[in-house]
Amino acid sequence: MQASPDCDGKPRIPGKDRAHSLNIPQQRKRPMNHPPNPLSVRKPEHPIETLFLKRWSPRAMSGEPLPRADLMRLFEAARWAPSTYNEQEWRFLYAHRATPAWASFFNLLMEANQSWCERASVLVVVLSHKVFTRNGKPNPVHTFDTGAAFENLALQGAAMDLVVHGMAGFDFNKAREALKVPDDYAVEAMIAVGLPGDPAALPGDLREREYPSDRKPLSELVFEGAFGG
Repeated sequence: MQASPDCDGKPRIPGKDRAHSLNIPQQRKRPMNHPPNPLSVRKPEHPIETLFLKRWSPRAMSGEPLPRADLMRLFEAARWAPSTYNEQEWRFLYAHRATPAWASFFNLLMEANQSWCERASVLVVVLSHKVFTRNGKPNPVHTFDTGAAFENLALQGAAMDLVVHGMAGFDFNKAREALKVPDDYAVEAMIAVGLPGDPAALPGDLREREYPSDRKPLSELVFEGAFGG
């Protein structure tokens, strides 16, 4: 990852502890307990690219700033997702930690999500355009297409060894009002983005869940012909 100024534009001071400048508790100087490697615990039924296995949704983040250039790489990946009639229905609103917009995003979260998102580098609200641009008629797959864009973003984050965690635990109506979302856009989800942190810093219940999840077997998900085979 290329070195760059922090997101507030202030130069980093050589030798100064970055955790201190972010008001992160100093006990984080201790050796970090690394999160589990998903490639060591996930086993596919059929050969696939390892990036699909590497992508998971941890919560432990360091609180360090994410350079804007790296954030734009995530959005660039999302930009190339497929969509009906190339509508590209997705829109992303974001706020960097320790910037004036941060509180507007952070305060949308349910308390349970605030407990770990306080160490995120960036919070993102995901929107989708509900109608076709060409004729204004309802687009029945706006959510489907926007989900594809999120998956692109999440896979790019995995390739960059970042935490990318999608969430539904926030106030959708408050997000619409606070962020001035137009009526023809749906509020879909929020995303926490950050650099990996120490799972030991998570609240106890979340610390126990900080492990890559498995998946149902294909036999429960895929059927030739009618539902259920």
